[in-house]
Amino acid sequence: MSGETSPPVRVTVAVEAPRHAALAAATGLLDYTSERTLAPGTLVRVPLGRREVAGIVWDRPPALAGAGAEVAAADATPAQAAASPATQTPTPTLKPVKAALDAMPPLSASWRALIDFAAGYYQRGVGELALAVLPPQLRQIDDTQLARRLRRLERPAPPAPPAVAAPSTSPAPPEPEPTAAGAPPTGAAGAAAQVALTADQDAALEAFALDATPALLHGVTGSGKTEVYLRAAARALQAGRQVLVLVPEINLTPQLEARFATRFPAHTLASLHSALTPAQRLRHWLLAHEGRADLVLGTRLAVFASLPRLGLIVVDEEHDASFKQQEGARYSARDLAVWRARQLGVPVLLGSATPSLETWQRVLQGRYRRLALPQRIGGGELPRVRLVDMRRLPASGPGAGSGDATPLAPPLLAALRERVERGEQSLLLLNRRGYAPVLHCPACGWKSGCPHCSAWRVFHKADRTLRCHHCGLTERVPRACPECGNLDIAPIGRGTEKLEEQLAAVLPGARIARIDADSTRGVGELARQLAAVHDGEVDVLVGTQILAKGHDFRRVTLVAAVNPDGALFTSDFRAPERLFALLMQAAGRAGRDAAQSAGSEMWIQTTSPGHALYAALVRHDYEAFAQAQLDERRAAGLPPFTHLALVRAEAREAAAATAFLRDAAVQLQALAGAADLRAYPPVPPALARVADVERVQMLVESRSRPLLQRALAAWLPGLVALRAHHRGVIRWAVDVDPLAI
Repeated sequence: MSGETSPPVRVTVAVEAPRHAALAAATGLLDYTSERTLAPGTLVRVPLGRREVAGIVWDRPPALAGAGAEVAAADATPAQAAASPATQTPTPTLKPVKAALDAMPPLSASWRALIDFAAGYYQRGVGELALAVLPPQLRQIDDTQLARRLRRLERPAPPAPPAVAAPSTSPAPPEPEPTAAGAPPTGAAGAAAQVALTADQDAALEAFALDATPALLHGVTGSGKTEVYLRAAARALQAGRQVLVLVPEINLTPQLEARFATRFPAHTLASLHSALTPAQRLRHWLLAHEGRADLVLGTRLAVFASLPRLGLIVVDEEHDASFKQQEGARYSARDLAVWRARQLGVPVLLGSATPSLETWQRVLQGRYRRLALPQRIGGGELPRVRLVDMRRLPASGPGAGSGDATPLAPPLLAALRERVERGEQSLLLLNRRGYAPVLHCPACGWKSGCPHCSAWRVFHKADRTLRCHHCGLTERVPRACPECGNLDIAPIGRGTEKLEEQLAAVLPGARIARIDADSTRGVGELARQLAAVHDGEVDVLVGTQILAKGHDFRRVTLVAAVNPDGALFTSDFRAPERLFALLMQAAGRAGRDAAQSAGSEMWIQTTSPGHALYAALVRHDYEAFAQAQLDERRAAGLPPFTHLALVRAEAREAAAATAFLRDAAVQLQALAGAADLRAYPPVPPALARVADVERVQMLVESRSRPLLQRALAAWLPGLVALRAHHRGVIRWAVDVDPLAI
C-alpha cells in the first residue's frame, strides 16, 4: 500500500555498559529499535541511561560464555553467527538507535566471533571488550567526520612520534594475482629473494607451508627468525593477503617496522601501539579495516585489529609475559592469535628462543609443529656462559666493605676493561631501576616505605626523590630521618642508577650509558639512546630487561647478569621460567656478529652456581630445562597440567575483600558441587596494598578447562549480585590463566 512506512525493527547492540546493569553485567548486549535494517557489525550511537554512547550492532544470541573451552590450544569451535538480529517486531519500551556510521564497512562476522570468544573465555562483557579494543576516536565521531577521515587515507599520514619509526602510508598497490603455493614471489615481495637462506631457514619455511597447524619457530638467538617471518609474509602478500605481526613491547616495534618496510617498499605498513597519537591510531586502524594496509605491526591490542583479508599471523617472542593484559579484560594476545588463525584457517607462526612451557607442551603433544633453527647465522657461536660464585670472592672496587663497593667481581671487571680497550661493547643487566630500592636509618630502623602501598619508595639520586613505583607518590629525600632526626640515612641495595655511577668510578674514560624506564621518559629518548649504542658511541651499557630481548647489538661481546638469584627462591612457580628466558635472551645480545662471536661471553654472578637452572643455561639447553620444569609442574598439579583462574577483590579494608571472596567461594561450591574444582582460601598477594586500597585474591583450579569455564560463566551473575551486598568492596575481577599469582 503506497505511503505506508515499515515498522521499526529490533536490533541487538553491544555497548560498554556498567556492570550493575542486569543484562549488561553478563554480556553488554542490549536491544534497541531502528527505522531500517542495520547489518551486524555496524557502529551506532544509542542512548544508555542519560547518556548517548557508541555501540556495535551484534548477532543474537552471542556465543555462550566459555564456549569452545580451550583458547590457548585453539581447538574450540568458533562462535556461529545467528540469524540477523533485525527480524522481530520490537516492544514499545525499547529506545531507538540515534545514528549509524554508514561510511565505514561493518565489522566482519569473523571479528565479532573473535570478540564473542574472547569475552566468553576471559569472563568479560561482549560490549565492554568490543568497544575497548576500538580506537577511542572511532567511538566519538559522527558519520560525516568518519567519511572525511576515510577520504584522507590516500593522503600522507602525519609523522609518528620520534620514539617509533614512521609507518609507510603510501597508497596500497593493486592486489597481485594469487600464485601457486611455494611459487617464487615477484615484484615488491620479490625483495625477499635477495637474502640467501640457511639450510635450517629453508627447511623451516618448507615445513611451515605444509598446513595451517600452529607452528613454533624455535630458534636460538641470532638464528635468523626475522628472515623466516619476512619470507612467510612475502608468500601471504603475493597471494593478496594481509599480515599481522605482534611484538611484546613498543621498543621492539621500530626496528621490526624498518625491516618490513625495507623488504616490502611497495606495500602499505601500519603500526598499532600505545605510543601513537589518537589520530594516528585511528588512521592506522582504518587502513587495516579498509584492507589498505598490507602489513600491520603492533603490540598485544593489535590482535583485535579488523583485517578483512588476513592471511598470516606472526607472534614474535611468544613467551613474553607482556602479551597478557593485566588490567580490564585480562586476555592473552598470543593465545587469541592462535585461536583467530584457527578460526580463519590461516597459518600462525610463534617465534622464540625460549618458548613458554604451555607452547612447548603442545609441541610435545603434536598439536603444534616445531620448526628448528639451532644455529646462528654465518656460523656464529653462542656466547660462553661463565658462572661466578660470589661466596668465594671478596668485595672489590672503591669503598670495599661499604655500601659504595662495586657489585662486580674482579674477574668480571677485568673482562670489562679488556672489552673497552678492544673497542667492543658490554651490557650489564640489573632488573631494578633507581639508585637504591630503599633508604634506611641505622639509628632507629626507619625505612622509606610508601604510606599508601605495601612497598618501599625507591631512592632516585638524579633528582633526589623517593618515588613509589606503584602509586606514583614522589617526595624529596628528607634531610634527616623523619622518626629520630638522625642525619646519617643511607641507601640499601642497588639499582641501575647506582650501578652506572659505580662503573664510572672503576672504569675511568669508558663511555657508560643507562637505559631503563627512567632514562627513556622523554619522547624519542629510547630511539636516540639505542642509536648511540648501534653507532658505537657507548662502551658499557647498563639497563633493565628492556635491553634483554630483540635488540641486534652488533658490537656487544660481553653480557653480565649482576644479581639474578632473587627469582630462584620465590613462591611464584613461574619465576624460574621467566628467569631462564630473561638470561638466555640477554645472553643472545652477545656475539651477534659472527666474526666476533668466538670470544663472546655471558657472565652470571650468583651465590647458587650449582642450581639446575644455571646448569642448563651453561649448556644453552632449553629442552632439558623445559623438561625438568614440566616434570615438576606435572607432579605438583600446576599449569599446563591444570587450569587456573584468579579472583581478585579490592576494598579499603582487607577484611571486606576477604569476606567477599569467602562468600564467593561458597557460591562456587554450590554451583560446582563435588566436581573437579577447587577454590583455595583468600590470601593477600605479594603487593597487598596499592594507593590505600587493600587487595585479596582467591585461586580457583580444575584439571578440566571446559569445567572451569562453565563454572566461571555460571558464577559470574552471582558475583555481580554478591558485590551489591558487600558495600566495602570497591571492585573485583576474574583473571583466567593468570601469569602472576
